Amino acid sequence: MPGKLVHFELPAADSARAKAFWSGVFGWSFTDPMPDFEYSMVQTSDEQGGAVYPRQGEERGPIVYFDSDDIEASLEKVRANGGRADEKQPIPGVGWFARCTDTEGNDFSIYQRDESVPAAQPE
Repeated sequence: MPGKLVHFELPAADSARAKAFWSGVFGWSFTDPMPDFEYSMVQTSDEQGGAVYPRQGEERGPIVYFDSDDIEASLEKVRANGGRADEKQPIPGVGWFARCTDTEGNDFSIYQRDESVPAAQPE
């Protein structure tokens, strides 16, 4: 369903401390599926999950991801309604996402599932 919250990210200065906090509050169990970088995921329902990862720069969270059936059309709507939208980026074997900002300065992301997205080719 377009607009449904499907994923969230919690950037952290101390990932271990953040995971311990959220595990203590909600009983969440984290997995580390990414071999090349720290990105600890949690499944909060059948259709929703999140992650804790090391904060990059001044980044703050939570960052929410809203579902889209057509990411290109959704990004155009963000722009047409006065928001900012980056170009879509691949998540190999999972789908596409793009960072956006609404008219009030709130950051969010748009996500479209597409398991056919290929891995990046080395240059």
